[in-house]
Order: sequence, then structure tokens, then C-alpha cells
Amino acid sequence: MTIYSTLLGKKFEQLHPKLQYRYALPLDQTFYADGKMQQIQTGSKLLFPLYLLASKLNFLFPESGENIPFTIANRCRINQEGEAEVSWERSFFFPESVRKFNAKMTLDLEKRLVKDFLGDVPLFYSDLLFDVTKEGFLMITSGTQKVVVGKKELTIPKLFKGRVFVLEGYDEVKDVYTIHVSIYNSLIGRIMRYAGEFTESVR
Repeated sequence: MTIYSTLLGKKFEQLHPKLQYRYALPLDQTFYADGKMQQIQTGSKLLFPLYLLASKLNFLFPESGENIPFTIANRCRINQEGEAEVSWERSFFFPESVRKFNAKMTLDLEKRLVKDFLGDVPLFYSDLLFDVTKEGFLMITSGTQKVVVGKKELTIPKLFKGRVFVLEGYDEVKDVYTIHVSIYNSLIGRIMRYAGEFTESVR
């Protein structure tokens, strides 16, 4: 069982079968996919310094665009702490640059959530709450968020949090996975939003 099936328990079986397959993620096997983002939107120009910093960490980035090719690679392995850890590697192929949005996730079974460390250098952390919709889609929302400085974790005040909403499904007519992601702050509005489709690929 992966961190996602363990967390969702019986709800995991309510996911669309293709999503169950995608999130089963046996140890040391990688799920690869290729797709296209119909739209990627970033936020206010005031956030440009944040985007530049985050892009160096392979987290957020400043570009927006339409019909942007992208790839996904997910792999579950045992980390140095002996925990099951899922790596997320997302690459977006803009005309002038390639941007990445990477993360590593582990399970906090006591709190019933996923711990999401964002970027290749994990300076940003977010709790993620997982649920299944009546349509069999996977819905993810954010909880507590922190800035990691050395061994210290500083909780980000609610006013400055990026509220995350993710909805991943499967379109049986088009035979594709679908993804919608929104990161929003109540003070400055949209931080990032993207929506697209993808299919499994072989590497």
C-alpha cells in the first residue's frame, strides 16, 4: 500500500479505477506521463521576486501560457528516515524555458494528512488533505504551511498562506487523466493556476 491508499483507506476504492492505478505506485516503480496544459496562469507582478526565488528551487515560476507541453514522474521509495516517500517531478516546456515544479511527500498517519515538501531544497512545506468526490475524482486541499529554516519550521500566518485546491480525474471519453490546480491567497489573489490533460507514457 502507498501513502495515498493508506491515508484514504476504504475511500481509495471509490476513486476511478485509473486513479487507483495511478496512485498505487509500488515501491521503486515510476509512473511517467506526458500531457498538455491548456492554460497556466501566474499572479500579480508583486509576486515576481517570489517566483524567481522559487524557480531556482524548482517550485513556482513566473511564466504563463496556453497549450504548454508537460511531463510528470512519480516514484515511491523509502527515504533516509525509513518512511515511504513519493517524489513528484513536473516539467513544463515553455517556448523560451523549461520550468519544474517538484515536491516530496510523506504520510502523517496520526494527523491523517500528507506532508508535502516543495522544491528540490525544501524551504516550503504544506499539509495536504486528501478526499474522494462522488464522481471518483481525487480532491486535495491545503492545511498548515511552513517555511523551513534549518531545523526550525516557522508557521506561515493564515493571511499569507497559499490556499491549494487540486482536482484530478479521468475522462473516459477522451481516455486521459485530467488535472486542475489552483493556488490562491486571500490578500493578493491568484498565485498560480493550471489545468490540463495527460496520459501514461513509457520511459
